[in-house]
Amino acid sequence: MIGGLIDGALRQAAPVVRGVAEEQLELPTPCGDYTVRELLGHLMQVVVNFQELAEKRPVDWAEDRDWLAGDWRERFVREGERLAAAWSRPAAVEGVTGGMGMPADRVGGMVLLDLTVHVWDLAAALGVAFAPDPAAVGHLVPLTAELAPTGREMGMFAEAVPTGPDAPPFERLIALTGRDPGWRRN
Repeated sequence: MIGGLIDGALRQAAPVVRGVAEEQLELPTPCGDYTVRELLGHLMQVVVNFQELAEKRPVDWAEDRDWLAGDWRERFVREGERLAAAWSRPAAVEGVTGGMGMPADRVGGMVLLDLTVHVWDLAAALGVAFAPDPAAVGHLVPLTAELAPTGREMGMFAEAVPTGPDAPPFERLIALTGRDPGWRRN
């Protein structure tokens, strides 16, 4: 199941990533202090490192490299295909991931969260529309609510942004991560 959701998220991410123009790389994003360039670098690192985590191998998150060298847009798509394939294997969601010591199914949800929320960050920064798969959002809202307190302690999430009781699920998801669902680039 998670592999299919990841595949769907990557299919929605590809046109957003491919649409980033060089002159947009220094734009701010709704994701804290990240520019578009920094956020793209993070997403590239995510699609590569979470392949290893699906295989139960540890990863080096501190690796410092230029993720946007060469044809990074197409490399994102290729690495994304490998990521979806890795998480589509039944063994990927069993047991505990290498290096993180967390249940593998939860780690699969974490990569889906990154691919969904960070692609929204990019789309918002670029001023383009983005609508995630409702099934992915349905999976992510309860997972994010569960992970949010620890995420805040670790500095990965800001305090939740209040939403109204009738807010759509995706707006609630964005708000749970500490982002303003109405964020617009100035």
